[in-house]
Amino acid sequence: MTLRNAARALVTLLVVTLTWTVGQASAAPAPQASAATVVLTYDTSGAEEFVDAVHAGAEVWNESVANVRLEPATGGSANIEIVADDGWPRALTTSLGNGIVWMGRQAVNDGYDVIRIAAHELGHILGLPDIKPGPCSSLMSGSTGGVGCTNRYPNAAERAEVEDNFGGFATATFEPRMYVD
Repeated sequence: MTLRNAARALVTLLVVTLTWTVGQASAAPAPQASAATVVLTYDTSGAEEFVDAVHAGAEVWNESVANVRLEPATGGSANIEIVADDGWPRALTTSLGNGIVWMGRQAVNDGYDVIRIAAHELGHILGLPDIKPGPCSSLMSGSTGGVGCTNRYPNAAERAEVEDNFGGFATATFEPRMYVD
């Protein structure tokens, strides 16, 4: 076997392995929260019909990362305000872990998965940018994952970035930013 053929065989094996691995839907064990876990609260009083989807989207993150936990506000102020409106979903980050999420009915009416929308928008509040265009396997690909995309979970890179953001070693500065998905 020539070196060129060996290299082609290795690349083919790698592509097949990665394709198979990415295509697998395996549930990883939930990360364990520690004493250093940052707790962020969210207020669904303005979320209208999206309350259950927002709770499910928050649970996606709680199952996926250990350095931050999203919990419903029990009174007083919250880190994240959730609002329902007729526009396109969007998020305004005022600082890392703080901001406003608009659960826009336009995307839901177009057929996009409402829990994926909630998890995606909460991802912005957790410091993640859009990844567009992007595959369905990337939660932060948002609408470019397609109407049929129902993946509600962040991929390994997205989980790692959120863990880094809330791990106490963050060096990035987070300025107010509007994401319109």
